[in-house]
Amino acid sequence: MLPWWGWVLIGFGVWIIFTVIVDLTQRKHAIIRNFPLIGRLRYIFEGFGAPLRQYLFQGDLGERPFTRLQRTWVYRTAKGMNDTISFGTQIDQDAPGVIKFNPAPFPTLDLHANNEMAPVIIGAERKQPYKVSHIVNISGMSFGALSKNAVLALSKGAKLSGCYMSTGEGSLSPYHLEGGGDICYQLGPAKFGCRNPDHTLDKAKFKELAALPNVKMIEIKLAQGAKPGKGGVLPREKVTTEIARIRGIPMGEDCHSPNRHVEFSDVAGLMKFVNEVRDLADGKPVGIKCVLGGEDFVREIARYLRDNNDGPDFMQIDGAEGGTGAAPMSFADHIGISLQEALVITDNMLREYGVRDQIVIIGSGRIVTGAEAAIALGLGADLCLVARGFMFALGCIQALQCNTNHCPTGVATQSKWLMRGLDPTDKSARVANYAKALHKDVMAISRALGLQDPSEIGREHMSMIVEPGRRVALTEIYPSSMKAFRETRVLRRPATPAA
Repeated sequence: MLPWWGWVLIGFGVWIIFTVIVDLTQRKHAIIRNFPLIGRLRYIFEGFGAPLRQYLFQGDLGERPFTRLQRTWVYRTAKGMNDTISFGTQIDQDAPGVIKFNPAPFPTLDLHANNEMAPVIIGAERKQPYKVSHIVNISGMSFGALSKNAVLALSKGAKLSGCYMSTGEGSLSPYHLEGGGDICYQLGPAKFGCRNPDHTLDKAKFKELAALPNVKMIEIKLAQGAKPGKGGVLPREKVTTEIARIRGIPMGEDCHSPNRHVEFSDVAGLMKFVNEVRDLADGKPVGIKCVLGGEDFVREIARYLRDNNDGPDFMQIDGAEGGTGAAPMSFADHIGISLQEALVITDNMLREYGVRDQIVIIGSGRIVTGAEAAIALGLGADLCLVARGFMFALGCIQALQCNTNHCPTGVATQSKWLMRGLDPTDKSARVANYAKALHKDVMAISRALGLQDPSEIGREHMSMIVEPGRRVALTEIYPSSMKAFRETRVLRRPATPAA
């Protein structure tokens, strides 16, 4: 009688023979057909490539979209650990594009600093204005794209830190409400949670959602940074019974969003829709989320604000570097302009038309540290939103598996087994710690510039490295006049080589 290990060897041999036969007869993979069994190693190594590079071979500054240094800072602040660095910066101080703050010779004394900012009031003239007292808030990440445990942790963290969170376009779930934090309800083109079958707004359902006390304002989503002009997709693997019920979608199908709202196709129609939504929300502030491709759209908004007494109460400007769970590479890489330039265009255009004080500008797009948030404020934003930074606070390891339902940390998956590893109570504390650290960081930068409040940060407090050894004031690169701004952009283009 064979010992147990003999049967194991026989079983292993049978498996090898069976696998070789399958490899030789299949027609899908040429490498496996030509090199049976051995060819499978190629796909194994490919699967381990990203994590191996991330942990063993990649430098601290070599990863994208977020470097190891950025992620480590978030992890440490989220855990309440020491967030300082030693032995100086690793960033190349002469790299073109690096923005530097100009420290004041006599900074604002911080002996009795309380880190309270002057509140930003959204919809000050509306029936139910919303006062924001936190510089950085949680950007839209839908339940469906994120697990229920992740959404609950974000909601609880928002309550603990005093910031607000956007629902994302996946509608309002019980987990957004359970944490007790302030909510910005995002109304996307699909109208999830309050839509008719033809994607128009179900006004009765929307009024119910907007009337909830946690819902402080409404955001009409026109576009998202990573895929402007492209509707969202939630793979059917992520569509659970609960998600289908909340969104009002069928089971067993990929969930597609239209690439724009069916109610309007121009600025006049958008303004009419904004006012209608605000009336349905009983006077709560209503804004728009958009990605810019130039100046024309903002110009029309500014002209409308100047000539009328209504319109959006805020604009969330999403940079083309913004993230998403799933986007076509062509869209993520090549459509839209960066947050940096978009904020300047928006701020300049609103000032040119004399309506800057009528609307709040919110910036979002690859902001993860306090310095990046402060730069956005200096370029024209009043507030900032962060998404992927808060995912890191939840435990995200940048595995780049958001679109597969196999997120190993339980953040971006609907797998019950995977999401069980994310404890909402523990992670909510980390979310709050990270939010507070961002706020504290921006306040400290403000004082280092000799200012009292982050709202005072301007382009005059920053400069940019344009080539090694040459630094140019941001007021020169991004002048306040739109005409001067356009001329400067032309002057900064490389000269055409002589024939």
